[in-house]
Amino acid sequence: MADKFGVGGAVAERSELKRMSVMGLPVHQSQGYVSWLNQRLAEHRGSHVVTLNAEMCMQAQQDESLSQFIKSADLVAPDGSGIELYFRFLERESIQRYPGIELAADLLASLGPETKVAFYGGKPKVIEAAAKAWRVRSPELNLVIVQHGYAKGEELEAFLTRLQTEQPDIICVGLGVPRQEFWIAQNRHLCPNAVWIGVGGSYDIWSGAKDRAPLWMRKIHLEWLYRLYQEPWRWRRLLALPHFVWASTWYRLTKTSGQDRP
Repeated sequence: MADKFGVGGAVAERSELKRMSVMGLPVHQSQGYVSWLNQRLAEHRGSHVVTLNAEMCMQAQQDESLSQFIKSADLVAPDGSGIELYFRFLERESIQRYPGIELAADLLASLGPETKVAFYGGKPKVIEAAAKAWRVRSPELNLVIVQHGYAKGEELEAFLTRLQTEQPDIICVGLGVPRQEFWIAQNRHLCPNAVWIGVGGSYDIWSGAKDRAPLWMRKIHLEWLYRLYQEPWRWRRLLALPHFVWASTWYRLTKTSGQDRP
């Protein structure tokens, strides 16, 4: 069971990645995502992590640059219920979703003090509260940079310079999709050996500014409903879910039909 940070507990030892596909986008299945990332860290191999959900899939259908960015990622984890249900019912494949907040939290919880971490994004008070909460929860976490997402001009330049100087091993970017993906693409060269992971609204949860859906709602794929309850203005964004169901089904059927032709 995941705690308030999203930490799920034990991390599996197997670290193989199985590449799958949804609407032309890669998805990796594994029993050991965190182990795989820790192995990359040990080998000083830079990685970009995308946590894919239905909304991002639909955005990628309209934005070729985002689509290419997802395709070039080193790890694409199945974040949303829509992804899990697509593979279960249309591909007859067993895949368990791994929400980005849980993947990031499990990764952070696995680290020792020798691994340097940077937090970037969110509102100033929110990210400071998130960093404080993590320092209380994991005193060994070596959080070397904490920077809110509203920096501009000299403040932003100073942050980028510090990234290049400190060379953190893990950089968590919470700017929302797709802004965080494009920001990573633009700045990944500053720390080429780091693991870069987009964490969306995780800082809001870690700081206590917002709550995740109760576990029972997450288990039956109703976390989206809890988000709508918390933020009713999100209803337009949530239209991506039924659009994804239709678009992914049509994509799968036309793909299969094309393969069946002589």
